[in-house]
Amino acid sequence: MHLPEALPKAELHLHIEGTLEPELAFALAARNGVELPYAGTEELREAYLFSDLQSFLDLYYELMAVLRTADDFTELADAYLERAARQGVRHAEIFFDPQAHTARGVPIGTVVEGLARALERAEERHGVSTRLIMCFLRDRSAESAMETLRAAEPYLRHIAGVGLDSAEVGNPPSRFAEVYEAAGALGLRKVAHAGEEGPPAYIREALDVLGVERIDHGLRAMEDPELVERLVRDRVPLTLCPLSNVRLRAVDVLEDHPLPAMMAAGLLVTVNSDDPAYFGGYVGDTFHAVHEALGIGPERLRELARNSFLASFLDDDEDRRARYLAEVEAYEFD
Repeated sequence: MHLPEALPKAELHLHIEGTLEPELAFALAARNGVELPYAGTEELREAYLFSDLQSFLDLYYELMAVLRTADDFTELADAYLERAARQGVRHAEIFFDPQAHTARGVPIGTVVEGLARALERAEERHGVSTRLIMCFLRDRSAESAMETLRAAEPYLRHIAGVGLDSAEVGNPPSRFAEVYEAAGALGLRKVAHAGEEGPPAYIREALDVLGVERIDHGLRAMEDPELVERLVRDRVPLTLCPLSNVRLRAVDVLEDHPLPAMMAAGLLVTVNSDDPAYFGGYVGDTFHAVHEALGIGPERLRELARNSFLASFLDDDEDRRARYLAEVEAYEFD
């Protein structure tokens, strides 16, 4: 049976720390001598009811305490890649948050080398090609972001690009202009979260001040018709995360999500899982959910999958991109 969730696709908006399932969190806590303030996995899952982005981030950072060694990061990434491959993912561009780890005393090299170990064998083990994107926490200082970029320089062979995430409101992209300029000079690709809870103006700043190639989320672009026209004209990809938007109350219910309107407007949108352990589903589950709740039919689903590969950083491997796109066209829905 060929289901929407098995359609070949790329995932472009995925925080590896957000794939930490409760079972793995408790296993790593036991291994590393970390005490979690929850009686067990069921009580922890009950904590996954969020009122907004900040309430999610509080738990997200709390659970990171279990990640201590390179092996922990390898195990985390392997678990994600195995799940993703089962849901049709052929290519994954994976975010990680080094500042959240270095602030706890975990060296950036431990994080990068642990993740890289899993990513370097991902194609052989899971049939998934990968890129790694280092995100700066926008609710910390620009100076901290620059220090993080400099600390990452010995590991840039593993890192394809930089991003900007964490609490958006009150933290405009323009604060990070200098570090993005420095990242570009190092040859790193540039993306940024914008327009999830923040205003459309943040999307403009990410484009005009940071020089990003993709907008992560971009949900609120629809409030600004001129911005929509620009995004359509310039083919700027938006990496939407519908289940995340519902869980974080950016959208009340999935049936209200603007995805169909965004596609109808001609925007180059993709569908992703964001932090799937916390938001109720991985990317294949998200494809299934938008199919059911929003009436996104087979050809529109195929368009979303096609967009995911077109928006990916596979510019250095156009043959691979062409193979993936051919898989999308050949996929037969029941």
